[in-house]
Amino acid sequence: MKRDWRALGSRSFRLFFLGQCISLTGTWIQQVAMSWLVYRLTSSAFVLGLVGFLGQLPGFVIAPFGGVLADRQSRHRILLVTQTVAMLQAFVLAFLVLRDLIDVPTILVLSAVIGVVNGFDIPTRQAFLAELVERKEDLANAIALNSSMFNGARLIGPALAGVIIALVGEGICFLLNGISYVAVLAALFAIQVSPRPYGLSRPAVMGQLVEGFAYALGFAPIRAVLILVALVSLMGMPYTVLMPVIAGEVLHGGPHTLGILMAATGLGALAGGLYLASRRTVLGLGRLIVVASSLFGLGLVAFSLSRTVWLSVLTLVVTGFGMMVHMAASNTILQTIVDEDKRGRVMSLYSMAFLGAMPLGSLLAGTLASLIGAPGTIGLGGLVSVLGSLVFATQLSRLRALVRPIYERLGIIR
Repeated sequence: MKRDWRALGSRSFRLFFLGQCISLTGTWIQQVAMSWLVYRLTSSAFVLGLVGFLGQLPGFVIAPFGGVLADRQSRHRILLVTQTVAMLQAFVLAFLVLRDLIDVPTILVLSAVIGVVNGFDIPTRQAFLAELVERKEDLANAIALNSSMFNGARLIGPALAGVIIALVGEGICFLLNGISYVAVLAALFAIQVSPRPYGLSRPAVMGQLVEGFAYALGFAPIRAVLILVALVSLMGMPYTVLMPVIAGEVLHGGPHTLGILMAATGLGALAGGLYLASRRTVLGLGRLIVVASSLFGLGLVAFSLSRTVWLSVLTLVVTGFGMMVHMAASNTILQTIVDEDKRGRVMSLYSMAFLGAMPLGSLLAGTLASLIGAPGTIGLGGLVSVLGSLVFATQLSRLRALVRPIYERLGIIR
């Protein structure tokens, strides 16, 4: 059991982990509050999708440049800047809502601001994990624990948000999120990392950008993992933007119901993260990706057919487990096989595939939901995710053969 938490033996990772536990809980409180605020103001599935689209699109566009920056500059300093800006965004949102000055165009602008921040923050944060662990063999455990922490916050945050919205409204949720950033900023100031060598000269930004794309897309295992992550993110993950519609119109509930549904996904995802943390090796993760992405898709199909809260909760636990295991296993494989000097750029492509495809998916989901309904849209996304996992399964043997020399060089297999 102790080995399941071994990455926490590294002081820097431990500080970062604890700070993120608090900050990400606030982030999930804000995300649920934002969805409910938009739904309360508009009662429109399309507008929910539009907010998701504009909140995530900048990250898709900027992430490659964020990856280049993460390979050129101090990832530590980049995160200090991005977390500070995100904190200010939350405080501005809280002020406007509490003063009853908020409207949909302002929400779209503030969502775009956090999208820009995420374009730099997410690839940098993913690449930064490698600098936080003292023993490189603990990196996979750090990724799993980081994912568990993310989804532990996803379990607690939405449940708190449902209660807070019902009691005092969305504005307090945004205020609490702003305050929560103090924890991660304090952790970052306390962390000490060794300077990374950059060499005497560095190629131009566009040259590094092209090099990163060519490296990632030219190596079949990286390419296949990124394509499946992008497909699932495009078609499956946008179910989250339709959750207020499901909670309100299908299950006939309110913000408390929305919080329960989001927390159910977080519970499953937390279980998935803890399962991955218990694994001793990266071997077998390819097969696990197939199983997990299929489980995610089937969970979505079952959720789309449910018309009761208890059954929806059960299906979302399964969905969250599959989503977590798929995404974290993909992250672990990429971080294991990537060259260190290209880590930031490859993780930016992972960020584009994971979070960057979601804005298009959010817009598509909102449009489809206005035509075929939210349940039908979610079910369709689940079916596409299952089909994508089956295609990936047909390539698994070839991909294993290509990765084997890297695992031998790293001493993972002999």
